[in-house]
Amino acid sequence: MRNVWKRTDMCGNLRMSDTGKEVVLNGWISKKRNLGGLIFCDLRDKSGIAQIVFTDKVKKEIFEAADELKSEYVIGAKGKVVERESKNKELPTGDIEVIVEEFKIYSASETPPIYIKDDDNVDENLRLKYRYLDLRKSKMQKNMETRHKVAICARNFFDQEGFIEVETPTLIKPTPEGARDYLIPSRVNHGRFYALPQSPQMFKQILMVSGLDRYYQIARCYRDEDLRADRQPEFTQIDMELSFVEPDDIIEIQERFLQKLFKEVLGADVQIPFARLTYDEAMERYGSDKPDTRFGFELKELGDIVAGCGFKVFTGAIESGGMVKAININGGADKFSRKDIDKLQEKIKSYGAKGLAWLKVSDDGVSSPIAKFFDDGKINEILGRMEASAGDLILIVADSAKVVYDSLGFLRRDIASTLSLLDDAQFNFLWVTDFPLFEYSEEDGRYYAMHHPFTAPRDEDIEKLETAPGEVKAKAYDIVLNGVELGGGSIRIHDRELQQKMFKSLGLSEEEVNEKFGFMLEAFKYGTPPHGGLAYGLDRLVMLMLGESSIREVIAFPKNQNAQCLMSEAPGEIEQEQLDELAISKIADQE
Repeated sequence: MRNVWKRTDMCGNLRMSDTGKEVVLNGWISKKRNLGGLIFCDLRDKSGIAQIVFTDKVKKEIFEAADELKSEYVIGAKGKVVERESKNKELPTGDIEVIVEEFKIYSASETPPIYIKDDDNVDENLRLKYRYLDLRKSKMQKNMETRHKVAICARNFFDQEGFIEVETPTLIKPTPEGARDYLIPSRVNHGRFYALPQSPQMFKQILMVSGLDRYYQIARCYRDEDLRADRQPEFTQIDMELSFVEPDDIIEIQERFLQKLFKEVLGADVQIPFARLTYDEAMERYGSDKPDTRFGFELKELGDIVAGCGFKVFTGAIESGGMVKAININGGADKFSRKDIDKLQEKIKSYGAKGLAWLKVSDDGVSSPIAKFFDDGKINEILGRMEASAGDLILIVADSAKVVYDSLGFLRRDIASTLSLLDDAQFNFLWVTDFPLFEYSEEDGRYYAMHHPFTAPRDEDIEKLETAPGEVKAKAYDIVLNGVELGGGSIRIHDRELQQKMFKSLGLSEEEVNEKFGFMLEAFKYGTPPHGGLAYGLDRLVMLMLGESSIREVIAFPKNQNAQCLMSEAPGEIEQEQLDELAISKIADQE
């Protein structure tokens, strides 16, 4: 005897063309309405909802049993498809219903702690605790299906382009790559630890040494870092590496991939080639190395105009080597009150800004607390530089370059969001190139690799590695979509002598280099092809394709802001016996 009825159709696929058909459906009771002689239920599976009807005219015992059904009961139903008298135009299946002739309960359900509907507005922690219920929602089902389609499209595309999928290890030697490693103690090698990979970086480069020529992997990666809406402690990359290439070769392949992906998954037409900006130009115009170009509000330099104006905030910033920049919020004069501007000023304090100067432009002239520091000629110069007209609001920040860029870069996007200028259906792709090879840490008094220590410098900058490392640009490129970094990559250093110079510029001793990267440098002794690569954040990519605000919406079982899985209660306690096997002592909690 079969315990499960073999279904003939998915609930969401039934249409008028199926009328008269005998069907078997399996799914969850989403809603039930008892109208006396009729019981209506919405039966849901991953394809959607179909209305099924129990009538006392079929079999009395079936009708009476149906009255016991509740939300989220799992049932099988046999019956005939008929045309609905009262159609529901909101549902794809709204023209038909199924008159149930027989049904069976596979399992009962307690009253769910959250509603199984998209707009339930339930607390996110409750959603994560009962994620298996949250995933039943049609939106989450769609999100998971879209993620699946992205992965399938990627595999098909890169296979056709001659890439080979290779799995790289997830228990590796701890190596510094910017963020903290998740460490795993070794039971058989007491006192030694594995790390979970932050990326497959060194292994994929070694695959190029191995002659595989083109590698890709949908790779799991791990970083023990503070979390944000677009970060998780474990995440997924579409990772790749190619031999005998220059940046343009990699960029051309990626543009064709993204064009195919958005067409195949979303039906969206993406035009290639994408726009390109150097890192310096992106910072100058947008205050960000991942600019959102769906709207204007570009940064403009005012330092040459306001120098010597007598306003100490401006003159002090210029004299100390900083800058004065502004953005023009077109039509913003009437949309932002003095109180609103004060709130903006509070927001940018977290970026180090000490204040926010402003000018409102009207037909009668300019109103501003700082207008008294400028004569009409200077005011007109500022308005001309900002391309401002009546109704505009000019916001100005004066400080170090980092503070100015960070503050105005944040403000332009924050204000665009407030003004509803961010269209999730608009996909503005952009390449940012020629990143600095190094970034300097004032706290540590040394340079760090902006990406990683295997990134190649531009050929014309190699001679500056030891004399002026801060001026060296990298053969690096990021792909940006709507203000979010989708992925990044670079041409790698394949010459051992150049790699040694790179390590020296980073202040690493020969002993440190051999300890951290020795196995990779050993491989490079035996013939290394020129190579480069790129990795996408798969979670971020799907998030942007679906217009979601957090990657938690496109990951089946994400962690919360404290890196906890509320459903499985990870991380958990470990028993002393297991610790003893690992030769690890547990420090008691201190009050």
